[in-house]
Amino acid sequence: MFDKLEDILVRLEEILNELNEPTVANDARFQKLMKEQSDLQPIADAYNEYKRCKETVEDSLMMLDEESDEDMRDMLKEELSEAKKRIEELEKELKILLLPKDPNDEKNVIVEIRAGAGGDEAALFAAEIYRMYVKYAESQNWKTEMMSLNENGIGGFKEVTFMINGKGAYSRLKYESGVHRVQRVPETESGGRIHTSTITVAIMPEAEEIDFELDLNDCKFDVFRASGNGGQCVNTTDSAVRLTHIPTGIVISCQDEKSQLKNKDKALKVLRSRLYDMELQKRHDAEAEARRSQVGTGDRSEKIRTYNFPQGRVTDHRIKLTLHRLDSILNGDLEEIIDSLIAADQSARLSGLENS
Repeated sequence: MFDKLEDILVRLEEILNELNEPTVANDARFQKLMKEQSDLQPIADAYNEYKRCKETVEDSLMMLDEESDEDMRDMLKEELSEAKKRIEELEKELKILLLPKDPNDEKNVIVEIRAGAGGDEAALFAAEIYRMYVKYAESQNWKTEMMSLNENGIGGFKEVTFMINGKGAYSRLKYESGVHRVQRVPETESGGRIHTSTITVAIMPEAEEIDFELDLNDCKFDVFRASGNGGQCVNTTDSAVRLTHIPTGIVISCQDEKSQLKNKDKALKVLRSRLYDMELQKRHDAEAEARRSQVGTGDRSEKIRTYNFPQGRVTDHRIKLTLHRLDSILNGDLEEIIDSLIAADQSARLSGLENS
C-alpha cells in the first residue's frame, strides 16, 4: 500500500508541474490533468498527514526518553496517544481511498420509478418516492429534469422517469435500485386495514455516446399528440415521441417538451442509459462472486427498504438499519441512510480484499 501511496505523491507532483506550464491551459490535456489532480489530492493529503503523525510519534518517543519533568512527560504522552489514534484512523481512510473507483460515480443519473403491486396505492407511493428524490436532489444543489410521466388520474404515478444532474449523483444514489415497500392504511380503505404495496426504483448512470454506441437503425420513432397537462402547444401539435428499440423491444415515450426534437433527444438519452445499464447488469452478473461481498446496487427484484407508516419507521433490509423518522426521510432527508450504505459497501469491499 505504501509503495502505491509514494507513487501517487510523485504523480501528483508531475501533474502540478504540468499544470504550471504556460501552454497547458489551451491544451486538450488540461481537463484530464485537473480531473486526475482532484482524484489524487485527497489521497495525497491523507498520506501526508499520516506521515506527519508518524513523525510526531517518533519525536514524542524520543523526547520521552530524555524528559524527566512529569508535566512535560504527561503532555508528550497525550500528544503520542492522539497521534497513534489518528494514525489508525488515517490507515483505514487511506485503504478506503485506494479502493477501485466506480467509473460511473461522478455521472448524472436517470431514475425510473414504476408502481408495482397495490394498484392506485402503489401509484400514489411512487409519486411520494419521486418527491423524496427531488427533495434530496435539492438538498444537494442538484437539478432535476422530467423525462416522461404516466399518471393515474388521482395524483399517483404509474411510471415516472427523470434525470438528476449533479456531480457525484450516481455515487450517492446507486444503492437505491430495487423494490421499495410501503405499509399503511390507504385513504380508500374503510376498514382501517394496513395494506402492503410496492414500487421499483432503477438508478441508471447517464450514458454518453462514448459509453454506449447506439445504432439509430435499430430505433423506430413514432410521433403523436401529447395528452394530459401541458401548455397550449403541447396538446395541439404532434410533439410527443414514442421510441421503440427493435432488438430489445424497449419502448420509451416522451411528451413533456413542446418541441418534437427535444422529446426525441430525451427519449434517446433514456434509451442509451437503459441499454448501458443493461450492459452493467450483465457485467455484475458475470462477477457474481464479487457482488456477494457488496451491498446490493442493481438487482431490481431485491426488496431493499420498507416504509411503515403506522410505526413511523423506515427499514433498509440490506444493512438492517431502522430509523423512526419516516416524515423527514420522505421529505428528502436521506443522508444517514445513504452514508450508512456507502460505509457498509466500503467495509464489505475492504473485507473482501483482506480475505482474497
